[in-house]
Amino acid sequence: MPPTRFSDRPAELPDLGSLRLLTDVARLGSIGAAGRRAGISQQAASERLRTLEALTGLPLLARAARGSTLTEAGRLLVEWSAPLLDHADDLVAAVRTLREDRSRELHVQASMTIAEHLLPRWLVRLRQERGIAATFRAANTAGVLDAVRAGEADLGFIEGPGDVSGLATRVIGHDELVLVAAPDDAWARRRTPLTPSEIGGRALTSREPGSGTRSVWERALRAAGVAPSAPDSEATTTAAVLATVAAGAPPAFVSARVATRDVEVGLLVRVAVAGLDLRRAFTAVWVGSSRPPAGAVRDLLGIVQETTT
Repeated sequence: MPPTRFSDRPAELPDLGSLRLLTDVARLGSIGAAGRRAGISQQAASERLRTLEALTGLPLLARAARGSTLTEAGRLLVEWSAPLLDHADDLVAAVRTLREDRSRELHVQASMTIAEHLLPRWLVRLRQERGIAATFRAANTAGVLDAVRAGEADLGFIEGPGDVSGLATRVIGHDELVLVAAPDDAWARRRTPLTPSEIGGRALTSREPGSGTRSVWERALRAAGVAPSAPDSEATTTAAVLATVAAGAPPAFVSARVATRDVEVGLLVRVAVAGLDLRRAFTAVWVGSSRPPAGAVRDLLGIVQETTT
């Protein structure tokens, strides 16, 4: 293919699809990934970007065998086009609402800790203050991300590390895991903090694979140079984990805010640990630009921000 020739004629306004494709190249790191995000082949995406370069009269991408990077002009065009793409998203959402001639029900999915302890009151406020009905489903972090990507959820909330490539994200709060044990467990009587090696050497009670909680403590152990043992037992909800441990199963890592009540009434004992970073972020995820879609999604995130800051 001959090289693109750039003319000195005045630039015309590019189409929104091409601007969004260039933005996705900057965000995802390659033309192929941006093309997949747009539902087109890498060849089609590359041709569309060459057309954009010809239209603007600017070299926007530096192409090499190992991939493509944005030029300075490309980075500036992405930055300048961001408000235009945001307003376009708002317009699309507004037209959709007019076409449906009714308020669309909001579909939300959230990881267990958020679903059990935070999301219900957010949705009550959304209904009371904005008149917006919402349904929600609890799932693990991997399930929430899959649902948002598949369009089964308009908005998702996750509480641990996960593959958020191709999704817009916003940190909405922070949390920390603690280790809890039954009162008669040997670790409950421990007077010095447990080391990573001691924790990794014992089979614990845990959430299932794909859970954000499980990912956090397993990643913390590996960061400390310790391979975690396979769990003694697994449960799919935080409540089930707490009940299992209280019944005499091995200790478990859970959210500090979730464990508070059971620790206060003596059902569980908090066990001190050392050398592990057990902090995590609560994150909202959706499909689209970094600016949340207008309407119910943005309204709910506004309520979330008010109650978590």
